[in-house]
Amino acid sequence: MTKTEAFKDFVVRFKHLITKNPHLIKTTLSNIFTMRLIGNKTHGDLAEIGISEFINQFMYDFSSVHVGKELYRAKKHEEDIKIINEISKVHFSISLKAYGDGPLQLSTDKNSTMFPYLKSFKKDTIDDLSIIKTIFGSKEFSEFENINVLPLIYDEKNKKCNIMVFDFAKAMTSTRSIILESEGKGRKHPTFRFFDSNKNYICEVRYGDAAANALQRGLWTNTKHATPYFNSATNGWIDYSDNAILVKLFSYALLCTAKGHQEALTFLARDIDEQKTNMNG
Repeated sequence: MTKTEAFKDFVVRFKHLITKNPHLIKTTLSNIFTMRLIGNKTHGDLAEIGISEFINQFMYDFSSVHVGKELYRAKKHEEDIKIINEISKVHFSISLKAYGDGPLQLSTDKNSTMFPYLKSFKKDTIDDLSIIKTIFGSKEFSEFENINVLPLIYDEKNKKCNIMVFDFAKAMTSTRSIILESEGKGRKHPTFRFFDSNKNYICEVRYGDAAANALQRGLWTNTKHATPYFNSATNGWIDYSDNAILVKLFSYALLCTAKGHQEALTFLARDIDEQKTNMNG
C-alpha cells in the first residue's frame, strides 16, 4: 500500500466512523471552532491537536502524532499530522487546514516551480491533451497527487463545518484546458486556471515568483466553485455550536499548576471513555 493509498483508506475509515457516530465529530468541531472566541486564528492550530487526538482516541486501527510545530517548522514540508496505520504499519502525513467556505490553498508550492513551468509553454490557453499529460507527469507537478490535505471548511455565520477532501486524481483526469488569466477581479497577480470539458472550474496555480507571498502563490481551489472535485468525509455539513464552558476551562487552566492539570486530565479521560462505550460499529 502506497502512502497515497493509505491516506485514501484512512479517509474512508474516518468517514465510516463519523457516519456511525456523528456526535463524536460534532462535539470535536464545536470545541475546535469555539477557539475562535479566544482568537480568530487560534482554532487552526488547535484543530491540528484536536483532530490528531480524535484519531488516537476513536480510530482504533490508527495512531497519530502532531508534528506541525516540531518536525516541520523549517517548512520543508507542509504536513501537520503524522498518521500510522497500525495494521499495515504504513505511515503518512497530512496537512490539516481550517478555511472558510471558498478559496482553499492546497499547497504553497514553496519552491515556486508550478507557475513558471506553466508559463514556459508560452500559451495563454493550454488545451492540447498531450501537453496537459506532460504537465501532470512533470517533476514540477510531482507533488500534485501526493498532497494529503484534510480541510475543515467552515461557515461561521451558519455555524456549520464540512471536512472536504480534494480529489486530485479526478482533477488530473478531468482537466481539459489550462487558461492564463491576468491580474484583476481582486487579484494582484495572474493565475493559471484548470477547467474540465464542461468549462467547470477545478483548481488554479497562482503566481509563483519570489515577489509573491505564500497567499499569492501555490495551488488553490475553491470549495464553492469546485464542489464536484471534493469528497465530504463528514457526509456534508455538520452543525456545531460554541462551548462557553470550554473557554472558562482554558482561562482556569492558564492559572493552574501542573498538579491541577493532571487532576483535570483524569476527569476528561473518563468523559472520553464514556463516549467510547457509546460508539456504534
